[in-house]
Amino acid sequence: MASHVAGPEIEKLIKLLSRLPGLGPRSARRVALHLIKNREQLLVPLSDAMREAVETIKVCETCGNIDSTSPCTICNDSRRDASVLVVVEDVSDLWALERASVINAPYHVLGGTLSPLDGVGPDDLNIAGLLRRTAKGEVKEIILAVNATVEGQTTAHYITDQLQAQARALKAANPDHEPLKISQLAHGVPIGGELDYLDEGTLLQAIRSRKVFE
Repeated sequence: MASHVAGPEIEKLIKLLSRLPGLGPRSARRVALHLIKNREQLLVPLSDAMREAVETIKVCETCGNIDSTSPCTICNDSRRDASVLVVVEDVSDLWALERASVINAPYHVLGGTLSPLDGVGPDDLNIAGLLRRTAKGEVKEIILAVNATVEGQTTAHYITDQLQAQARALKAANPDHEPLKISQLAHGVPIGGELDYLDEGTLLQAIRSRKVFE
């Protein structure tokens, strides 16, 4: 017979916490207990912040970033170099590059990577949105700041093919259309490395040493 050491409300809190990355049932119980013991200092403010987040946070209609406004603060920043567009897999990668302050350009969040085994295809990512943005002709360089994983590189190759096909079509329609430069992160990003786990110096070197995607 199963024993219950806490009420259903606490068990529900533990169950929800256990779904967070890096937290299993045991860690979730420790976190829940810590929150409950520090109710006024942590639990109540956290509850208020989460409620406010639910009510105010939006997904940017332009780039896919998460902010309280749409378009987001980054997309609305006129000081950024609009001729360059940094393509990342997830919002966490965008935040990592912003923390490092390695480039002053807008972003485009794909929302993941291609993974046929997991049933993730091109239509499941924000690739169509990327093509709409590059079709306007304002973007001169795409930086594929995707992770150095098999899935990341597969996605980068697919996007490159799509962008090159679009560029050919635009060139045929307008001979004066400038070719789009497509580059990728270079030195400093190890094979299998994920941007969110890299330090600022490594990210800066990767951006500065970017090379044409092949």
